[in-house]
Amino acid sequence: MNLVERFTQIVEQYQITEQNNAKQFILYSSDPSVYAQVDDVKFFQAITNLISNAIKFTPDDGIITIRVEDQEEAGTVLITIQDNGIGIPGKYHAGLFDKFTKARRPGLHQEPTTGLGMSIVKTIIEWHKGRVWFESEENRGTTFFVEVPKE
Repeated sequence: MNLVERFTQIVEQYQITEQNNAKQFILYSSDPSVYAQVDDVKFFQAITNLISNAIKFTPDDGIITIRVEDQEEAGTVLITIQDNGIGIPGKYHAGLFDKFTKARRPGLHQEPTTGLGMSIVKTIIEWHKGRVWFESEENRGTTFFVEVPKE
């Protein structure tokens, strides 16, 4: 699957509703086409969850940046989803990917949460033989990294 093409479609869908949620979406890619063998439905369920979280925890006029990088030498693709939102408190970092994590909290507009999303993201990415991790600082934002093999 051409990930750049698929991410372009996703970002375009979010940009259509950008007026409603007052956030800016930016997509960068290392190449016009970056391919990886992924299950379209499952993989993008995980990606959509990460983007939805970025939306929930980024204030109006915030920026959500998605990068797709072909790491040719490593044989992987690195996807980053970065926001300039409220960030994740340090006390929640270690358990963020746990089921029913204590890190669960409603979004800035009181969007509900079950505390299962990040656990599901991790399961799906690992099912693709990939890995997911993040960096976050309160009041500065969060960046999620998803690395999957190209084949």
